Amino acid sequence: MSDSMPEPGTEAGTPPGNEAEDPAAGAPLDPAAPAPLGVVRTPTGDAAVDAELARLADADHLPADGHIEVYEDVHGGLRETLTALDAGPAPAPVPAPMPSYDNRS
Repeated sequence: MSDSMPEPGTEAGTPPGNEAEDPAAGAPLDPAAPAPLGVVRTPTGDAAVDAELARLADADHLPADGHIEVYEDVHGGLRETLTALDAGPAPAPVPAPMPSYDNRS
């Protein structure tokens, strides 16, 4: 083994020019960088639920220790949406009594 330091951008034991590269950018990939998970989210048909599920994509751009904040926020939003569904529609307002115009005295 050699006591020399590897060239910048290469790992020990990796021949120069064999480092992983992003084919689109031509730049070396950082294996520790956040990467999209590629999880497919199927629309549910409920706009509020679909909006919360779409927020899960925010975790794709964060390191793993940042995922929990996104997951907790989405979970809270889904709980609120489900609670609103369980509550049902708000009751219709009760109309105010009509004033009496009885002029009998």
